[in-house]
Amino acid sequence: MNADFPRILTLLRKEKGISQKVAASDLGISQALLSHYEKGIRECGLDFLVRTANYYGVSCDYLLGRSPDRSGTTLTVEDIPEPDTVGKENVMHGSILPVLNKKLISNSLNILFDLLQKSKNKALIQEVSSFLMLAVYRVFRVVYSANPKNQNGMFTVPKQVASGYAAAAMAVSEANAAAVASGETLAGQESLKEVEALAITTESLNQFYPMFSSSLLNLIQNSESKISGEK
Repeated sequence: MNADFPRILTLLRKEKGISQKVAASDLGISQALLSHYEKGIRECGLDFLVRTANYYGVSCDYLLGRSPDRSGTTLTVEDIPEPDTVGKENVMHGSILPVLNKKLISNSLNILFDLLQKSKNKALIQEVSSFLMLAVYRVFRVVYSANPKNQNGMFTVPKQVASGYAAAAMAVSEANAAAVASGETLAGQESLKEVEALAITTESLNQFYPMFSSSLLNLIQNSESKISGEK
């Protein structure tokens, strides 16, 4: 089948909280055969793939690892909700700390990505975006690992090496971004030309980003206090 199918098949069963015996019975096969499918020892047929998709309420594309969305949907820019969209996912209760930190980070990212857009440089945008995505990926895995019942099958990279590999990939992205920012040209990419559009002062930040500048300046101050070891 493919490398993702056994992992996702096992993940769905464990997330549902059922044994191989129960799942095999519901799917009309032997437990031994299901075990072989989950271990990737044997490949299943199309009929079993469709039956499994219906059983777990997911798409065949999701089962095969072709889409990260359970419905098989491929996201477009229009499909992705805005960070501040009202909804239950965006409501935080209790401590004010996560709300405050989220605003500092989100507002700072608004400035960063506006500047990236002004740079009109695809390589710089891609490398900075990759770095940030990897940072979120790393800390999400840390939080995810806090509950031992959470299934590692959500991820393809083993937890023993995930952080190290992600850190290495982040270092590469940061180095590539720094190279582009200093005027170097990455393979197949145009050099940074809109340098004047990236002229930045505290005054210009306050002028062009009156709602967000204080968050970025606060984030910088907090980060440098952390770096310097201040309490």
